[in-house]
Amino acid sequence: MITMKLPRRKFLRLAAGATALPALPRIAMAQAYPSRPVRIIVSTAPGGAPDIVARLIGPWLSERLGQQFVIENRPGGANNIGTEAVVRASPDGYTLLQTDSTGTINATLYDKLNFVFLRDIAPVASIVRLPLVMVVHPSVPAKTVPEFIAYAKANPGRINMGSPGIGNAPHVAGELFKIMAGVNMVHVPYRGGAPVMTDLLGGQVQVLFGTTSLTVEQVKAGRLRALAVTTAMRWEGLPDIPTVGDFVPGYEASSLLGVGAPKNTPAEIINKLNQEINAGLADSKLKALFTDLGGTVILSSPVDYGRLLVDETEKWGKVIRAANIKPE
Repeated sequence: MITMKLPRRKFLRLAAGATALPALPRIAMAQAYPSRPVRIIVSTAPGGAPDIVARLIGPWLSERLGQQFVIENRPGGANNIGTEAVVRASPDGYTLLQTDSTGTINATLYDKLNFVFLRDIAPVASIVRLPLVMVVHPSVPAKTVPEFIAYAKANPGRINMGSPGIGNAPHVAGELFKIMAGVNMVHVPYRGGAPVMTDLLGGQVQVLFGTTSLTVEQVKAGRLRALAVTTAMRWEGLPDIPTVGDFVPGYEASSLLGVGAPKNTPAEIINKLNQEINAGLADSKLKALFTDLGGTVILSSPVDYGRLLVDETEKWGKVIRAANIKPE
């Protein structure tokens, strides 16, 4: 076989031309995107925060981009079924994932997944950060976080901490509190928010790091006592309630929601979606809806959102390993 060696300058010129060729149809595809309906996969059942967030951002994208953004719930498998469906989808921008903190938790919680969340899901945009509320049964004498810590240290292993299940955001938020506050509480997992709330109201468990949708009504009715919110800043929905971090320096726990796409989705499409999502988060009416949900909107570039996902994955990975949390 005869080979021919091109002069270096000519080789570089041809290589540059070859690299530029695929960009033309990619740019054309991005300009035409979307030309048909887009699916947003939600890995949870209808009615939860991820589903609500998707149903708020979906119509905005439909209006802005001229195609329907259809919400499709794929619950089950601790949210892994919906995530894997997006991982396996064609990277063309027509299948997106409504991301939440479960992806960053499951990355460490499960040893054998058919995907690697940070590798196989391309970050598109963050949307909102939702707080949790640390609530206690009225039988607990503590009225502040320092009083609760003192009470827990005086009663090691005698306080039951409920959660809606193993490895979800309320569970790991509680485990992070145990580690940082140096207290020993017994974790009692339930299958969902309703049963844990029933037992908390009945006094079978004494403390819960619960979602705002699950806890606030009970707090305002006087059936539970809110000690703190878990975000770095106070929450508008309970403006008089301090943060856990006010008393346990450095503590922060929340549910971070956003949008992801299969890896190798063209950057032009990701940037187009990011631009429109950020426009929605800057819109006063849509922003107010997210605030009513209890969230703080977070505008970000895809790179910024990717960094947030890496930080969250590392943070919850440390908690899961330190607390030796194993999936059911």
